[in-house]
Amino acid sequence: MQWSKLTFFAKAIIVVLVAGAVGAAVYYFSPGLRVSESKQLQGLDVSDKDVNNVSSTNEFPLPKENESSSVSDKPVIRLAGYAWNAQSGIIVANGGAKTTEGSLMEKNGVKVEIIRQDWLSELRNLHLKFIEEFDKGNENPAEGVSSVIIMGDGAPYYISSVQQALDDKYGANKYNIQVVGAVGLSYGEDKLIGPPSWKMDPQTMKGALISAVMGDGDWVVAVNYASINGLKINPDPSTYDATAVNFISSANDDYVEASKELIKSQKEGWTVPLKEVKDGKLTGKTINKKVDGCATWTPGDKLVFDELSGFTDIISTKEFNNQMATVIITLKQWAEKNPERVSSILKSAYQSSDQMKQFDSWRKRASECVTKTFGMETPNYWYDMFKGQKGEKNGISYNMGGSRVFNFADANQYFGITDGVNRYKAVYDQVSRYLKDLDPAGFNENVKRIVPYEEAVNLSFLKSIKDIETGDAYTSDYSKKGTTVLASGEWHITFESGRAALRPDAKDIVEQIYNLLIQAENSKVEIVGHTDDTGTRDGNYSLSQARAEAVKSYLMQKGIPGNRFQKIDGKGQDEPIADNSTMAGKAKNRRVVVTLLK
Repeated sequence: MQWSKLTFFAKAIIVVLVAGAVGAAVYYFSPGLRVSESKQLQGLDVSDKDVNNVSSTNEFPLPKENESSSVSDKPVIRLAGYAWNAQSGIIVANGGAKTTEGSLMEKNGVKVEIIRQDWLSELRNLHLKFIEEFDKGNENPAEGVSSVIIMGDGAPYYISSVQQALDDKYGANKYNIQVVGAVGLSYGEDKLIGPPSWKMDPQTMKGALISAVMGDGDWVVAVNYASINGLKINPDPSTYDATAVNFISSANDDYVEASKELIKSQKEGWTVPLKEVKDGKLTGKTINKKVDGCATWTPGDKLVFDELSGFTDIISTKEFNNQMATVIITLKQWAEKNPERVSSILKSAYQSSDQMKQFDSWRKRASECVTKTFGMETPNYWYDMFKGQKGEKNGISYNMGGSRVFNFADANQYFGITDGVNRYKAVYDQVSRYLKDLDPAGFNENVKRIVPYEEAVNLSFLKSIKDIETGDAYTSDYSKKGTTVLASGEWHITFESGRAALRPDAKDIVEQIYNLLIQAENSKVEIVGHTDDTGTRDGNYSLSQARAEAVKSYLMQKGIPGNRFQKIDGKGQDEPIADNSTMAGKAKNRRVVVTLLK
């Protein structure tokens, strides 16, 4: 591609990447310099109501294949997104890539084009090109896209990085991009893939190298799993820390490339040269490391399981079931000039999704529309993958696919409009914390601020939708005992000395536990308190039990139902993990262990 043909924003992004590469090179060739230290984070989020509403409506006529003539005179609204099955609802609402006759988009008076783009950098370029043309006075630019459809947990990274480019070009807050709604949900499709030992004993992930799109939703799945299991995470993709979980950025920011890099490494012995780090310092040694796992989604998961033996899905969005919504991110200033068009797009998607939930004919039509829009695989493939598929190879079972679509009631519940539990805010805030603490690929050096939820999300278009069925809320069933451990991690929550009262600084950590419970909404919870050996053994039993109960009480005040807690216990001083003869050891022993089960 010629430099002269690139847009300003494409050039700006390249300059940022080059600057980051230069900075990385300085670290790479300078042994002994201080580098980003591997960090142990406090986990992610889960709620008390599963977002899967049902309604009872009449079956609508299916959209036809020929393009609509009744909206041909209307300006086209272009949306771009990954090849991702959780977009099925909005795609079938349009009848495919372009608005077709009899489609719900046509019925609601909008003309839409949906563009597949699997590279995150190119999604940015398309979005920025639209804004560049909009700034020239063109209210309906024919170039670029007004909106992108991406993973909701990837939105903090996307919105903050694009907002930085907009502020640099046009001045602070002249233009803003915002989430205007969610139209689907990954329900198992996005996952961490690795050897079965990672699932049986998460501690075996220490020293592993995982290929992923850094900062995006699948990376978050892996970070969630490492965090809740108390593993340190190396934030620098150019270094290797044997005591942490390590990541490399997949080629072209492409989730399929993440799968291909794992396959290439395992089948051909391909390695990645990484500078060794110990205790946050470069040792001067280079480690040629094979890729041990990947974070990806369909069809990347099927690609791995077709090519490799000895791998399985470790954790997915089926367990973190509220983590990854399919969100639409739009230029605020354009949306405010076209509120009816934005609301009509959302309404059409919710109506078609409601049809998909009830009628198999709509699910089949959606798979046909997805096939044509993405230009890959077959309708049967996407139909099967939407439901989710199981497989087995050499005695190792694995899962592929799994998606949901949002009707109107789902969207209202997900954002907390109907039940007060804002699942998306919990996700957005937790991922924002990851970006701040981990600084993936130099994020904090290139982006001045993480755009907060209150600025990043605009629900006015969702709230303005009228004349649409809502359905009845579906709630999670916590009556059954959880028997399989999803994750278990230690949380160093501070209490008042000798008491079970949370200290002010502890509430931030318990908020993170709440966020984790919101994201893994279908899981049961166990909380076990531990103390150091100060005081009497009997007194420490009582104190550790009371502290576990205090954490439960705080979570229940936030809205987690009491029947979700499977066990609350206190072990006192009986299970130390460090030497009680030192102050540092005592501090480690004063902890609360939170376990998620299904």
